[in-house]
Amino acid sequence: MPRKLLAFKVALPTLLAAAALASPSFAAAQATVTRVPLPNNSTFPISEGVWVGDTLYLSGMLDSSVAKGTPGDTETQTVHTLQTIEQALEAQHLSLGDVVLMHAYLAADPNKNGKMDFPGFMAGYTQFFGTKDQPNKPARSAMQVDALALPGALIEIEVVAVNTHAGNSAMRAAVGK
Repeated sequence: MPRKLLAFKVALPTLLAAAALASPSFAAAQATVTRVPLPNNSTFPISEGVWVGDTLYLSGMLDSSVAKGTPGDTETQTVHTLQTIEQALEAQHLSLGDVVLMHAYLAADPNKNGKMDFPGFMAGYTQFFGTKDQPNKPARSAMQVDALALPGALIEIEVVAVNTHAGNSAMRAAVGK
């Protein structure tokens, strides 16, 4: 066997192993996964969020006043939903400034001829992102969906946040979250 071919055959497995170790998917596969239960001992079969390493994936959240029979318009529901998300993040020692990705699902608003109320969403959203107090803005998608699981809900928002604060991982481990 020629010397160059032999050297390549010997070096190839080492190169492939190094590439696998350096890839983000391998790093994610090695990350610790911690599930955050829903509040109030809910038995609903989802987690409020899931930590993968220093990244928190929060489940979609709705305005809780809709379930109580007092739904507001899209702006009001957006504000209440973002306040709920803010509380969930704070419970994990994060803030809205740590949010790096947002998906906003807007249902057709019967008061807007069956179209999503994007201006109402933006009126609520801009109270929390891109402000003087909280200038960070996540990557974001907003889309109209036919309906949401909770009748009367006009908005559901899910976010991904990244812990960039030194010491939070150790603190989270210490409190079991």
